[in-house]
Amino acid sequence: MANHNQLLIPKKVEICEVAPRDGFQAETEWIPTETKLNIIRKLASTGVKSMEITSFVHPKAIPQLKDAEEVVRRSQDLTDIKLRALVPNVKGAERAIDAGIKKLKLMLSATDSHSLSNANSTSEEAQNKLEPIIEVATKRGVKVGGSISVAFGCPYEGEVPVSRLASILNRYIKMGIDEVSLADTTGMANPVQVHSILGQLKEQFSMMTFSMHLHNTRGMALANAVAALQQGVIHFDSSIAGLGGCPYAPGASGNIASEDLVHSFHEMGIETGIDLGQMIEVAKGVKQIIGHDGGSYMLQAGPCSELHVKPASQEKLG
Repeated sequence: MANHNQLLIPKKVEICEVAPRDGFQAETEWIPTETKLNIIRKLASTGVKSMEITSFVHPKAIPQLKDAEEVVRRSQDLTDIKLRALVPNVKGAERAIDAGIKKLKLMLSATDSHSLSNANSTSEEAQNKLEPIIEVATKRGVKVGGSISVAFGCPYEGEVPVSRLASILNRYIKMGIDEVSLADTTGMANPVQVHSILGQLKEQFSMMTFSMHLHNTRGMALANAVAALQQGVIHFDSSIAGLGGCPYAPGASGNIASEDLVHSFHEMGIETGIDLGQMIEVAKGVKQIIGHDGGSYMLQAGPCSELHVKPASQEKLG
């Protein structure tokens, strides 16, 4: 395994598997609850330490996740893994906490256009509506993480000014939020931009923990992950077999594939605590169940360690 010490990057990262929420929500054909639970258990066995297991949205909005309560209740025995759920409102938060979720993730868009499309309100109005969710969670002893969708580029408005992100983060801090996921929802980010924006945000918000939620819509997710690593980010979201995509963002394809991200990090000498071989096997199984993948290099080419038999003439020379 190559160990490139000259690249100043963390030696250990934590990956959150988001396929049970972000991956499944993009699938129109019903995935039976038993199948979801089976996939969740197999993912948990790979050594992944964190999982976004579902979303407590209205069943009419995302029918695929209408079994959120049952999925959470029947996963409570997975005690070695941190389970979180996405919640859009107080009702969703209460449902999630009642089902056994110990960590909520909030939904918020960086731009008004995406927010109006996604939450039917401007970004500021949507952020105002988050306060009662945080109140409920605090009373119930449940942790809350923030998020900013389309943080690096909006399909309606283009590049998002850092000042816009800063004003959202300031508001989050006032609400008591100390960790925020920055999402490249439609894969519009580039590594130079990611490095620059993270540098500015880390300087202004040194108390905030940032995580990256990268989509591979234009093939730049891994390069963006490396740029984030160079800014000291150690928390990343990814989805098995590259599944996922935002239903409210035109042309948004899947997240970076978990198996690709793990493979890349391992090749760079970065510890993930995840068994890559097992994760590739789970990805193969998920692709078979779902019927497709969202773009996974591991499923296409396999890991670098998987060497091929030398040609006969080469063997004689050797």
